[in-house]
Amino acid sequence: MERRTEAKNQDANRRPRGRPKTASDSERQKAILAEARNTFHEFGYGGTTMDLVAARCKISKQTLYRLFASKTELFMAIIADHRATMLALPRPAEEHMPLADTLAKIFMVDIDEAAERDRKAFVHFIVRESQAFPEAAALLHTHGVVHSRRMLADWLKQQVDRGRIVLDDPLSGARMLMDMVFGAMASPPGRSNDWPDRQTRDQHIRGCFNVFMNGVCRKCDLGAA
Repeated sequence: MERRTEAKNQDANRRPRGRPKTASDSERQKAILAEARNTFHEFGYGGTTMDLVAARCKISKQTLYRLFASKTELFMAIIADHRATMLALPRPAEEHMPLADTLAKIFMVDIDEAAERDRKAFVHFIVRESQAFPEAAALLHTHGVVHSRRMLADWLKQQVDRGRIVLDDPLSGARMLMDMVFGAMASPPGRSNDWPDRQTRDQHIRGCFNVFMNGVCRKCDLGAA
């Protein structure tokens, strides 16, 4: 009798108590964004619906709409998620290294080949869809380009405040940098990539950083012979 009671107690201790653990909303959102991104890639902006995303995520439409109120909001979240693969901002407040090296980290020049392919594929997708759907173009501009430019301008302004650079208009400086770097990183859809290899392209991008920084460096005397 005592042995049977002891065995039952051991079984009870091994059994999990309470309800099974469910995924948090943040975990669900992350999984939904991953599948939604694949869905947009496969079916395009026009062909993707909330019903389709819910079905592919194997969740109810009610759950999807609770986490993302509309396709527009879902697409905005995908753009924001992608933004983190384009610019590593904000930076740690205590960071102190040569500014050109920091810019290489901000623009993630040294990401691995898989991440590079993924980033380039999304850029091509977003450019293609923006040409076909003005709504997608507006969302990309507002929640992608403008937001990223503002974050980079904020970082440049911090360097001005720290006395590391002289720059009258950080927002214009951010535009210059993004035009130079992103123009080199990804050729438009349908246009061949004219870089012989990635190493040559990355050297060019680092050269862009040096040219930019030499143009705003406090120690430079551009009027000297």
